[in-house]
Amino acid sequence: MPISRNKLQGVRVLSGMKQKQQRYEALVHAFHADIYRYAYYLAKDKSIAEDIAQETFLRAWRSLDALKDEKAAKAWLITIVRRENARRFEKKQLDIVEYDEAAIVDETCFADSTVQQNEVHRLLAGLTLEYREPLILQLIFGYSGEEIAAQLNLNKNTVMTRLFRARNQLKDTLVKTPEVRGHQNG
Repeated sequence: MPISRNKLQGVRVLSGMKQKQQRYEALVHAFHADIYRYAYYLAKDKSIAEDIAQETFLRAWRSLDALKDEKAAKAWLITIVRRENARRFEKKQLDIVEYDEAAIVDETCFADSTVQQNEVHRLLAGLTLEYREPLILQLIFGYSGEEIAAQLNLNKNTVMTRLFRARNQLKDTLVKTPEVRGHQNG
């Protein structure tokens, strides 16, 4: 008995869906940690970072067929993360929150690694976005100058100049920081 045309089309559709599911699972498995880490860096809040990462992979699923070059998957996902983070501010309504001053924790009680991590975040946050973004892409994701240029739609020389200036600004800030701390702590 010959296979009907509808049945054959149904088999093809199911096969295509299975392939898409496998591609998606491989994508999530390979990049979830990096995407969450970048989302956390942008949001500085675990639950928001989880939401951004989840929404990123949801959008990736919807557009997975548009991803033709598997080597570009990480850059593609990072672009989605950046856009998701921006969307968060488009619809954000700031709430007024009352807080108990006694409940605020003094940073001196944290471990040295947490203090150092907070210091690095503070220093990076002090950079303008045009310098901070390429530096983060290089430090966190290990992108080369060419990859950063492609990610940010910039010339490679512009990226290299921004990385150089970002490092110099951080170095200058680090040189000045101990003096400031000494005066504040007396």
